[in-house]
Amino acid sequence: YMYWTMKQQLAHQTVNGCNVRPGDLMASGTISGPNAESFGSMLELSWRGSKSIILAGEETRSFLKDGDEVTMTGYCQGDGYRVGFGECAGTILPSL
Repeated sequence: YMYWTMKQQLAHQTVNGCNVRPGDLMASGTISGPNAESFGSMLELSWRGSKSIILAGEETRSFLKDGDEVTMTGYCQGDGYRVGFGECAGTILPSL
């Protein structure tokens, strides 16, 4: 469900003056599938905030709240291998 391949994204970056170098990380953003089990963002999971998501216990969310902690992990796998990208965590702070 990607509009552009990584090769096309790289070409777009470089022809527009981005100084891409070997080792730079390229990311595509959220890649989702056709059904709810394969949605990739909270916006999709909550149907733009109109449907609550059930968290651990009985707590629910439609959007993130101040103080919420978000943890993202990722990996890529192929035939016979799996590469993890570690964990990135942060806390949602109040707006100024």
